[in-house]
Amino acid sequence: MIQGHGDDIYQYTGIRANFSSNIYAHQSHQALMDFLAAQPQLIDHYPEPEAWSLERLIAERLSIEPANVIVTSGATEAIYLVAQTFPFRAVIPTPTFSEYADACRMFGREEGGESTMLWLCNPNNPTGEVYDQTYIDRMMAEHQLVVLDQSYEHYTPQHVMSAQEGCRTARCVQIHSMTKTYGVPGLRLGFITAHEQLTARIREKLRPWAVSPLAIEAGKYLLAHDELICRPDFDEAQRLRQRLQEIEGVEVMPTQTNFMLCRLTCGTAAALKDYLARQHGLLIRDASNFEGLTPQHFRIAAQRPEENDALVEGMVRFKG
Repeated sequence: MIQGHGDDIYQYTGIRANFSSNIYAHQSHQALMDFLAAQPQLIDHYPEPEAWSLERLIAERLSIEPANVIVTSGATEAIYLVAQTFPFRAVIPTPTFSEYADACRMFGREEGGESTMLWLCNPNNPTGEVYDQTYIDRMMAEHQLVVLDQSYEHYTPQHVMSAQEGCRTARCVQIHSMTKTYGVPGLRLGFITAHEQLTARIREKLRPWAVSPLAIEAGKYLLAHDELICRPDFDEAQRLRQRLQEIEGVEVMPTQTNFMLCRLTCGTAAALKDYLARQHGLLIRDASNFEGLTPQHFRIAAQRPEENDALVEGMVRFKG
């Protein structure tokens, strides 16, 4: 899906608070920018054909072997690589991130075969649900392969499976997003962790030079600076959820993350989005294009308290 994701701020002018992307919007990147600006030579030559140097550092950080790690140009490239590599019929619970279905359609993974590949977003986008380990273990017993997209693993206080745990079995592939962990979506930087039997097969599908030298060096820098990890305020997210629930005509689903799925009982999410953007400079995510949702569904990610309060005030004024 080239269009229809969140963070479409480029379509508007005058946006003062962006709730449409799940990424926390207030992380400072000045130190990273200064680091990259001091290395202009990075654009003078090709990067490593595969990002081996960054893979070694990630492996060391996660206490796994480099053979268990594949760095990708964002988590989305990882999704398409996994769909391309494993010829199992896709099972995709909805609603969830649309790229799983798009990638599986591209490689014919919706068709035939008794062996299945279950795709789980954990925490799930857009619902904010976190699957517990007991459920994941049961799913690994039922399916040939479980693909765990853990892009939002740092966006919940709940436990999610570690890379060490995932690499012990050949029935699980984990997808991670430095984009989201550090709030740097423009870098396009993600990685896969899995048992060596699985990563060896995925490596056969890699394109050379897929990850830029700027992204590789940025990844190394970020791994050395834990203070740059995005840390959403989960208490503030629950405060926002409570305030939204008090608005007549708005239903808010339970969430274990900083983002939440909502539904209007009157009017459409598209109308609400347009009203908030043009009248209040606030951008939300129309979630009606998630499979299984309706024109009334929208998603928001909590921001600063004053911005959250502005969102509530704007929604109170919406007449549908």
